[in-house]
Amino acid sequence: MNHWIDILDVADIPKLGARVVRHGSTDIAVFRNAEDEIFALEDRCPHKGGPLSQGIVHGRKVTCPLHGWNIELVSGCAVAPDEGCAREFPIKVEGSRVWLDLEALAREAA
Repeated sequence: MNHWIDILDVADIPKLGARVVRHGSTDIAVFRNAEDEIFALEDRCPHKGGPLSQGIVHGRKVTCPLHGWNIELVSGCAVAPDEGCAREFPIKVEGSRVWLDLEALAREAA
């Protein structure tokens, strides 16, 4: 069974920015860094729930716009000394299309 869903084109994500994709009741921030790496996290900072999609992308991190927490894009976890993690979602890029792993999304929701 194919559990991947085509969510958007890489060109739709600004460099050093994000786009939000909603699946069910979950907002997923899809980030693109300067090296054109693509990452997907729940659009919710583990600190106070700020919208990570509105943060500043630098390297493989995003800075939450509310209180300046740095979140690792690869894992979703806050950089020490801060603690907590945003949910990370597996994605893949084929050609110019970004695909989200629905199976992982379903596991996270359960």
